[in-house]
Amino acid sequence: MKRALGPALKTLALRIPALAIPALAIPALFFAGSMRAADAPLVVTSIKPVHSLVSAIMQGVGEPQLIVDGAASPHTYNLKPSNARALQDAKVIFWVGPGLEAFLEKPLQALGSDASVVELDNAPGLTKLPFREGGAFEPHDDGDAAEHEAASADGHDHAADDHDHGAFDTHLWLDPMNAKAMATMITTTLVAADPANALTYQANAKALDDKLTALDKELAATVAPVKAKPFIVFHDAYQYFEHRYGIRVAGSITVSPETIPGAERVSEIHRKVGELGATCVFAEPQFEPRLIDVVIEGTRAKSGVLDPEAATLKAGPDLYFTLMRGIADSMKACLSSA
Repeated sequence: MKRALGPALKTLALRIPALAIPALAIPALFFAGSMRAADAPLVVTSIKPVHSLVSAIMQGVGEPQLIVDGAASPHTYNLKPSNARALQDAKVIFWVGPGLEAFLEKPLQALGSDASVVELDNAPGLTKLPFREGGAFEPHDDGDAAEHEAASADGHDHAADDHDHGAFDTHLWLDPMNAKAMATMITTTLVAADPANALTYQANAKALDDKLTALDKELAATVAPVKAKPFIVFHDAYQYFEHRYGIRVAGSITVSPETIPGAERVSEIHRKVGELGATCVFAEPQFEPRLIDVVIEGTRAKSGVLDPEAATLKAGPDLYFTLMRGIADSMKACLSSA
């Protein structure tokens, strides 16, 4: 018994000469794409920069799912039921590692037992840099800057006591050469999990590698005129970018995104900005503009915004490039005007 054509397919079939395409080929033409998508493995990614690299390599095969979406931070994220279901059903899961997405460590043990769980901070060829603390760099903060406010009151560094960050800074993707290393590990994993689409993954990976090479040269040229000008950051997340392009960071200050620091802390920050000769102070999208104004008030420093985890960007294969260009452009704009 013949299956009835849908309205759209029937209309198109009438427009195509009978001899142009065999009748049996018509369903194959229209359903091949959907069959391929259905056959694609369920891939789950933790954060937007990782999702972007995986999306670029999976183009034409499928779309990976993203856990930390929107403006959420991996430092403070709470797993949703939909996230838990995705982890349970996944064939492959990509994350940076417990040093960044600590909220995933236990769920991956419980829910991702049937998946290939890939910790990208283990990718061969990565450059890994230790956290900077002491001197001009205040204790590294993962969203709990209130602890530093308490430390300022009694002279003791509670944040240093309570946070064990591991041996290295986990913002690895902020060096395009690290992105290349991660992409290689992603490709190897996808080819092993889905050999039917190996050629597509490998071709996409080659194209991505070429784009990353070009991006690296572009970023170096963008920041070259201002790389000797010192700046301060609210979140010491950029040292991979700094290390790659020879940028001069003066230090970091730790403040809560939601709370205006007290008068004593403000005076302390102003002294630090002056002593370090900072040309710019860079905050992130979650910081209130009023807070930024208070921090730089009475100093010669300008303010700018950097977005290391792509909180303001739409997820997708192009996000990584938009993210990196945005950091370079913001640095150039602020440091050039100061």
